Amino acid sequence: MTSYRFDLPDAAATRRLGLRLAALLRAGDLVILSGDLGAGKTTLTQGIGAGLGVRGQVASPTFIVARGHPPLEPGRPGLVHVDAYRLGSLEELDALDLDSSLDEAVTVVEWGAGLAEELSPDRLEISLLRERGGQYHPERDDPEAGLRVATIEAVGARWDGVDLFVALAG
Repeated sequence: MTSYRFDLPDAAATRRLGLRLAALLRAGDLVILSGDLGAGKTTLTQGIGAGLGVRGQVASPTFIVARGHPPLEPGRPGLVHVDAYRLGSLEELDALDLDSSLDEAVTVVEWGAGLAEELSPDRLEISLLRERGGQYHPERDDPEAGLRVATIEAVGARWDGVDLFVALAG
């Protein structure tokens, strides 16, 4: 397993990393995101969605758990965006029937560490940390500002020979 670190000065840089990442992703790929509230998980996913060219606004699927975004152009992968925060077990994740769309879309699972790894032996595990000197307060902190640190671990044969640092450094 190879690990890569990227310092992202703000939300715009986080979206750009998602755009560059989308250029590497293909149907069947799994991306598992972890990080505190406000760390940039949905922001990164917005960049992935923009880079894939999918329909609809990519927003946090917190209350609906999973949202599908079909591709705008035929032959391109769609995006399945999952928020596993409220899921307590692999059985609950399994009930979403993600296996049926796994081969046709890129699947991004926020809060998926410890649950979503079973979906595929090949995946990217991305941890996002937001250095802000304390607890994030959505009502008073600027969600666009602040350094984020993304650590990407490539797991499985799908990522053998892919130098993510070179591909994503921009």
